[in-house]
Amino acid sequence: MKRTAILVDGGFFTKRYRILTKPKSISPEKMATDLWEMCLKHLTQAKNESFDLYRIFYYDCLPYEKKQHNPISGRAIDFSKTEQCIFQKRFLEELKKKRKIALRLGVLEDHKNWIIKPQKTKDLLKGKIRLSELNEEDVYFNFSQKRVDIKIGLDIASMTLKKQVDQIILISGDSDFVPAAKLARREGIDFVLDPMWNPIKPHLFEHIDGLSSKIKKL
Repeated sequence: MKRTAILVDGGFFTKRYRILTKPKSISPEKMATDLWEMCLKHLTQAKNESFDLYRIFYYDCLPYEKKQHNPISGRAIDFSKTEQCIFQKRFLEELKKKRKIALRLGVLEDHKNWIIKPQKTKDLLKGKIRLSELNEEDVYFNFSQKRVDIKIGLDIASMTLKKQVDQIILISGDSDFVPAAKLARREGIDFVLDPMWNPIKPHLFEHIDGLSSKIKKL
């Protein structure tokens, strides 16, 4: 029986999940269960082979919880009380309850500035609107994930060199995994990419052993 590790890029999963399932309403509990079930489907992908789950690694960041002031309206925003923050924290708690799931959490880097949304920036540059016409929904606070991609790469390398698994399934749409995938394949690991039906660039096919999306498309 072959041992399989499943690595999930959390930001990518969340975005694709919402696009593919088109839920009118969504609960953290259901999203966690759907992720778990999607991962388990990979263990039954081959007719003549059996796979045993080594572990599911979920990579993401804790939500941003500081207070900031919107530069347009001046309104104070407590990010810890936003629906997005509350949902994310509950979702991560639900994942912790699932068997053989390990969270790999990075950090959100606070860039301490606000950014005008791209479409509004285009309208400003074309003279369609004036700066004074922007409202508070036209800007968003600037922060970014850190240490997530490096954690994915390090775990792939570690499991490969320690011979802990025979197969790695990566749920992601990012090409940053290529160097780690090359190492895994050189060491005899079966490396499968699950892009959740998202098209991938043609050159990525040479760096994987298979392409398989398991989530249902509605």
